[in-house]
Amino acid sequence: GAGADNDLYINQAIVFIEDAIQYRSINHRVDSKSLWLYRWYYSRTCQWILSLTITVILALAFVEEPSSLTITSDVRYRLPAWNPPCGLMESVELLCFLVFVVDVSVKSYLIGWKEFWKNKWLMAYILTLIVSLADWIVSLSFFCKESVRIRRILRPFFLLQNSSMMKKTLKSINSTLPEMASVLLLLAVHLSLFTMFAMLLFARTKDNQQDKEWVVYFRNLPDSLTSLLVLLTTANNPDVMIPAYSKNRAYSIFFILFTVLGNLFLMNLLTAIIYNQFRGYLLKSVQSSLFRRRLGIRAAFEVLSSLKETPASAQQSFVSVGALLQVLQKAEMDSRCKQAIMRSLKMCSCDQLSAAQFQKLFEELDKDAIKQHPSSPEYQSHFMQKVQFAFGHPYFGYLGNVVALANIISICVVLVIDADKQPSERDDFFLGAINCFFILYYLLEMLLKILAMGLKRYLSYPSNRFDGLLTVILLILEIATFAVYGFPHPGWRPEFMGLLSLWDMVRLVNMLIVFRFLRIIPNMKFMALVVTTLLDLVKNLRAFAGILAVVFYAFAITGIMLFKGAVVPLGNTSVGPMNSWNIGPTTSMTLPKKNVILWCSAQAELIYCFLFVLSVHLICRWAKIYFVAWWLISSVIWVNLFVALLLENFIHKWDRRCQRESLSDIEYQRTVELMFRDVLEEPTEEELMEKLHQHPHLHLCR
Repeated sequence: GAGADNDLYINQAIVFIEDAIQYRSINHRVDSKSLWLYRWYYSRTCQWILSLTITVILALAFVEEPSSLTITSDVRYRLPAWNPPCGLMESVELLCFLVFVVDVSVKSYLIGWKEFWKNKWLMAYILTLIVSLADWIVSLSFFCKESVRIRRILRPFFLLQNSSMMKKTLKSINSTLPEMASVLLLLAVHLSLFTMFAMLLFARTKDNQQDKEWVVYFRNLPDSLTSLLVLLTTANNPDVMIPAYSKNRAYSIFFILFTVLGNLFLMNLLTAIIYNQFRGYLLKSVQSSLFRRRLGIRAAFEVLSSLKETPASAQQSFVSVGALLQVLQKAEMDSRCKQAIMRSLKMCSCDQLSAAQFQKLFEELDKDAIKQHPSSPEYQSHFMQKVQFAFGHPYFGYLGNVVALANIISICVVLVIDADKQPSERDDFFLGAINCFFILYYLLEMLLKILAMGLKRYLSYPSNRFDGLLTVILLILEIATFAVYGFPHPGWRPEFMGLLSLWDMVRLVNMLIVFRFLRIIPNMKFMALVVTTLLDLVKNLRAFAGILAVVFYAFAITGIMLFKGAVVPLGNTSVGPMNSWNIGPTTSMTLPKKNVILWCSAQAELIYCFLFVLSVHLICRWAKIYFVAWWLISSVIWVNLFVALLLENFIHKWDRRCQRESLSDIEYQRTVELMFRDVLEEPTEEELMEKLHQHPHLHLCR
């Protein structure tokens, strides 16, 4: 009947508006049961369960054998790690797989089977689940004693496929690879030519004493390539040059030319190309998100215009205000936006809305989120008004910054004086006394600001919350110190009592005081601009961090399987830098330990040690391919991609720094979408209608 049709149209409009808010695709089933299932799937509870499941299955690697549940990685001091019995972690893993099976089944059903065969991510999702379940069965059949577990490498895929932003980022990276490949090929040619020159220059001679360069670095083709590749990262510079330089100074020209051409020219050229090709990534992504939002809003308008109560018009479609209010009451959206739209509807004198008016109402979603700070209390007393003016003035904050600077300087003076003293020779009376004085000032400053501004207004500023939290922690630590050791007095020396020694307590207090000095950042405009840009990047570019975590996880698990038992610790004997990693059959390489190794090699600091120990001493030539591949992905490609995004966002924000006046009582909360809002192109009505008519499940009347 007409009532059932109207209810369906209302529910469709609700879902389309929620899709627009979250920048989701509207290409899904739109019948009543599917809409209920769709809203249930995207509810906070279901998404929280899915996120928790992904977190649990990724965290299993920290508990599974080899277990990471130890405080220290040094085999000489740590207790044996707890390894779960066979079947315990596998049971948890099976529960996670069941959640993923439900997830992929619901997704496949909602988009429809025709669309499913076009969706490569869903097909890869199912294939990953099949391989993981097969590997899980094999693991149980071997009583968890198998050395290779393929499903552990595949686990990061569950995180990757659950984020639309990560998938979009990966697609953009894939489109940049051809341009990067050309520079990498040029880099390979540069490396190969200089390798041949090196083998000719440092060939073996009759005098073994003069062949140190050949013996250590250029004995054969693989060693020569490795030495120059590491030199490209500057990790073995100038060590690789010293034997030849000792023999003849002219040999230094070879190494200088290689470094200048490779490191200064080709590597920076790669950064420039990546920036040039990738700088439009965010803009394209935000443009696509804007189109999805406009399409969702237009789809909601079209279905609401089909309501039986809406008067038909051959020329133009309209939506009644009552129908829109009914949709807004049921839709999940930010209360600020909902109230703003309802206010606009009340101010509107018309009962019907055209497509342009309907779209304009929802432009509230694109606006900055504005946080209005509460007003200060109004005191009747003339004296209190003067107190409020004095301690609410910005100059009082500047005085606090000066006091914090004086506190930092005093700590530095004490640290310099006590740098060479033994703990038993230190007298902490002076440091304890000045810390007590400054902490009392910070407490007084916080209380006076609360008196002047009011508690609600004081807490509405992030800088005040930061100050207040650190002041309370400092006060608690100071009270605890006095309770255990008494008040500062001459000869106040550290001794161990309870959880922390006096020296530990004083150090912790001083570290917090140093950290508190960051309060000066909001008072320095250009520094504040740099910091807010970095915070915006951290907050809004989570997709890049997610993909980096995926790569870290996959390489770490692969390394654990490849190098299990590769290096045997020699007890208390220190044989070299790699022995400190304690990698061996009795102390299997764990996930945190492997992540630290990958981080160090990504920074090119210890890559030469890893290549030397794992490939020369252990005759494991595959180690070279593993670490070189990791260095290329993490240090060469990924770092340059991040630099490109950092430059694009920073330049964009730097150019717009003067466009907005600084308002003391208003705080703008910006997202990546809002940063580029002024340069985006609005989609035309023809583009929106063409896309709507291509919807696989929605059939419009016009």
